[in-house]
Amino acid sequence: MSKKPSDFAASLRDFFNHYLSETYRASGNTISSYSYTFTLLFRFLQEEKGIPPQKVTISTFDRQLILEFLQWLEEKRGNSIATRNQRLGCIHSYFKFIQTSYPPLIVEIQGILNIHMKKYPKSTLNYLSHDGIKLLLEKPDLSSKQGRRDLLLLTLLYDTGARVSEIINITKGDLFLQNPASVRVLGKGSKFRQIPLMPQTISMLKHYLAENRQSNMDESTQYLFVNPSGQKLTRGGVAYILQKYCSLARADSPRLIPEKFSPHCLRHSKAMHLLQSGVNLIYIRDFLGHTDVVTTEVYAKADPEMKRNALEKAYQEIAPDPRGDWQADIELMGWLKSLNKAK
Repeated sequence: MSKKPSDFAASLRDFFNHYLSETYRASGNTISSYSYTFTLLFRFLQEEKGIPPQKVTISTFDRQLILEFLQWLEEKRGNSIATRNQRLGCIHSYFKFIQTSYPPLIVEIQGILNIHMKKYPKSTLNYLSHDGIKLLLEKPDLSSKQGRRDLLLLTLLYDTGARVSEIINITKGDLFLQNPASVRVLGKGSKFRQIPLMPQTISMLKHYLAENRQSNMDESTQYLFVNPSGQKLTRGGVAYILQKYCSLARADSPRLIPEKFSPHCLRHSKAMHLLQSGVNLIYIRDFLGHTDVVTTEVYAKADPEMKRNALEKAYQEIAPDPRGDWQADIELMGWLKSLNKAK
């Protein structure tokens, strides 16, 4: 006879199987992140409180316990404040899900939900200039098949502004290379979007597809980017490839390639270049797959040159010319001269 699960185990199962998967339709990456958060929470309870997983109930939790867990993440696991806040967000989501089902525990649950995100200084937005992108894309060795794959990977990451998770999940069936050419990606919230492709990228894709055609497989389900073993590239694999070429490019010009540069920074680079070219934030929002333009506004805030230009334009349009008014007022000028003579 199997043991009945605790109220916490049962509600956690419902949270993952019904709320996250069916109602919220969370992506695999989101579910993995939530799962790891609760794995860490179980580990904290076992190691720090002596409470094994099978003994955990909803009444185990209160505000103080969650605060201690967050402190444990920072001090003993060395997590950043951003990671700490992300873990807290997962916990908040779970307790919001269960709060109406456990009225006797509403005070404890509300205490947990009232734990605030920790403030911290935001890091600088890393992105490459046009010269930096050009230098980076010169580094793959086009005489090798792997080099040609890497060049297409980096080009597509930049050209589409897509997230790494979106790029590695592209299949050959997601490509539409007839005019107007585009690629379909599956973004956050399991939402598809079509991203237009530029002529040079289209040409590279056609050559790459011809070189990697496999007649014994259904091409529509083949992943576009695979490793030498024929398996889908991972996020770590993409990061490794990018770092290899960043190192080569940095050796030529350290000024153009920052020391810390992730695949997501290619997305930042594309967004910044669109903005600098005068593309409206609303269009950039749709291009990147953001749900709210507030998220996209970070790029406008990150470009000091655009801020300076905007301030100069505003000054020229609004502020009067101080010399013109003073020189035109003869009486005022005479009065000022008389003050000078009085001295």
